[in-house]
Amino acid sequence: MTLDDGGQRVFTIALAGDVMLGRGVNEAMARQGAEGPSQVWDESLLAVMAEADLRLVNLECALTSHTERWHDGEAKAFYFRAEPALGVAALRAGGVDFVSNANNHARDFGTAGLLETIAQLERAGIAHAGAGADLAEARRPAVLEARGLRVAVTAWADYPLAWAAEPGRPGINYTDVSVATDDFAPIAAALQEARTLSDLVVFSIHWGPNMRERPSAAFREFAHAVIDAGADVFWGHSAHVVQAIGVRGDRPILFDTGDFLDDYVVDGALRNDLGALFLLRVVDDAVAHVEVVPTVIDGARVGLATGPDFEWFTQRLTALSNEVGTQVRRHDDRLVVELSGTGSAS
Repeated sequence: MTLDDGGQRVFTIALAGDVMLGRGVNEAMARQGAEGPSQVWDESLLAVMAEADLRLVNLECALTSHTERWHDGEAKAFYFRAEPALGVAALRAGGVDFVSNANNHARDFGTAGLLETIAQLERAGIAHAGAGADLAEARRPAVLEARGLRVAVTAWADYPLAWAAEPGRPGINYTDVSVATDDFAPIAAALQEARTLSDLVVFSIHWGPNMRERPSAAFREFAHAVIDAGADVFWGHSAHVVQAIGVRGDRPILFDTGDFLDDYVVDGALRNDLGALFLLRVVDDAVAHVEVVPTVIDGARVGLATGPDFEWFTQRLTALSNEVGTQVRRHDDRLVVELSGTGSAS
């Protein structure tokens, strides 16, 4: 945290979408030896990530040596696993402070794989939320502190229901995407708890279908309800593409933050290889603006998007955000959404 010319406290949180360190990324790290985990991050991107006081991502894989795949009568299409030492080293090389484990790959290698992932993160000193040995642990918010600001993160997923944690049963922190009183009550309670523990509350959710450019009307209503219930930041992921940035009562809604690092096949029309690092500039405990730094995945490495990639991403994010009433302006090699005083309800 720093002080600006007016004596205000200034703090930066970096958010990104899915980080999948398994399969081809894991193989590339292993081939490159001791330097492999650091090679997944381009140096120019690391310099931008270093601007932040805290760095948060969704961990889209298990960090486990267990190889027996989860199944419940029918196999999944994809199972993602990174060798623990490689995965942890990659997260450390990127300066990652927090990962969400509430997603549809956290339990790819069963309960043993999920619990080992959590143990590996804890040994590495990387905060996490959204999964655990029982419902209470899965629902518990992570509280991060840096330079005098406390940030609480509560993490959820809307799939798969079969992995939902229960009292006495490990799993993920599951929720329906619903504003019905009974469905939404646990979220409201979690946000209230997070508020008592922190200065700033981030709500994370892995939600919705893949490869969709826009949130549905129901998803927008849900995001609004989360902000109204006390979240300072709504942080969505899962669609594999960056969706619009919304604003609700001067608070940002990142409907989907896309893919940050993976080995996925690229859709030429939707460009799921183009993602972003979202820098939330916090002034006196409120997000004043969001800076969006476009990124591109090339092989098993992520770096800054430039040239035609930057222009393509800029045009798409600007158009999608305009559809929900949010103005995105370009400032040099970044895109900016101002929050203070906007008061929109996108």
